[in-house]
Amino acid sequence: MSEPRVRAEPITGARLDLLPLRVEYAEEMAAVLSDPALHRFIGGAPLSPGELRARYERLVAGSPDPAVSWCNWVLRPRAESCLVGTVQATVTGGHDAEIAWVVGTPWQGRGFASEAARALVGWLGRRSVRTVVAHVHADHLASAAVAAAAGLTPTEEEQDGEKRWRLVLRP
Repeated sequence: MSEPRVRAEPITGARLDLLPLRVEYAEEMAAVLSDPALHRFIGGAPLSPGELRARYERLVAGSPDPAVSWCNWVLRPRAESCLVGTVQATVTGGHDAEIAWVVGTPWQGRGFASEAARALVGWLGRRSVRTVVAHVHADHLASAAVAAAAGLTPTEEEQDGEKRWRLVLRP
């Protein structure tokens, strides 16, 4: 019997609302994610609104693998009423989650990524997820700080220049 899919639901943080991804967010998010510096550690380049819309259509449709859930959120500070970034979790087998985050350049340094990652890990912990991992580029100190704030610790494992961080929620 396979585990049921995990589906993104609204999550409330202290200052942020994590809203399940919708295709309609693509245009605003294309502007949020337009700084090429955001791709320094992850590679690639900013997507146009049309390209991001196509990506969001794929993400919202969900993984074709029934054992994999794609959970994606946009971040909206309640004080600003604009979108500022994203968090995501790929949940495999209902028990293992790989998470990632990005906050647009104008909103960095305000703790939004850490708050969102903590809220996401807490939400995953209330599901069937047992282990949370993130991959952080060895030189990306801000992202390492976000992983640590979310309770993850670095491991000795590396892949493509990124260190694997892990948090065991339950054995």
